[in-house]
Amino acid sequence: MDTSSTSTYTAKLIDGPLEGKTVATAFLDSGDPRPRLELNVEQGKHYVYGRGAGLEFAADDDDRPTAVEYRFLETVFE
Repeated sequence: MDTSSTSTYTAKLIDGPLEGKTVATAFLDSGDPRPRLELNVEQGKHYVYGRGAGLEFAADDDDRPTAVEYRFLETVFE
């Protein structure tokens, strides 16, 4: 499978209040995974996750990951 044209990847939330959940996420325009995710969980509250070190690829020659780990940073109340 050629992932060079894939526009999304799986964000794996490895800790925090959403530990074990996954979210489909779009790559940046540059083709890189997002450095941060802000996930709305209820009105007036969202969780911020930062990119971790873990990357998964469908094949050895893929240039874009199919999954990226994210770690919990903070809860923001509006």
